[in-house]
Amino acid sequence: MLLTGFGSGLAPRAPGTAGSVVAVLFWWWALSGLGVIAQGLVILGVFLLGIWLAERASKRFGVGDDPAIVIDEFAGQWLALLCAPASPVAVLAGFVLFRLFDIAKPWPVSVADQRVRGGLGVMLDDLLAGAYALGGMLLLRAAGWL
Repeated sequence: MLLTGFGSGLAPRAPGTAGSVVAVLFWWWALSGLGVIAQGLVILGVFLLGIWLAERASKRFGVGDDPAIVIDEFAGQWLALLCAPASPVAVLAGFVLFRLFDIAKPWPVSVADQRVRGGLGVMLDDLLAGAYALGGMLLLRAAGWL
């Protein structure tokens, strides 16, 4: 259940996007009221748990970064929203930025995606995409657009 984002990764089309949508909903409901440090600790915990779970799934089922595994989208999406105000515009911006960087995979996201294996490889590229999106969110916020 955790690896598939409560089943969202089993969506027949765009499971990563489905996982990100569920991650955003969960953030809105459970994380948006927490401070930055508490959110950061949750993200770190999910990142480490994801590494462990993805590594176990890889060994047990012989899968790598299977599309159904979306715990990495949760960690990356939550990082993108780390400093976001709980407003629909900010959340939409964080969602779009994260999906953009997760799909486009600019350097070093692409390097992590292609060269890092195992549970760390599953999780790292999405966390890096989330870091890019967080940077974009901070720029939007500094410009007064969020």
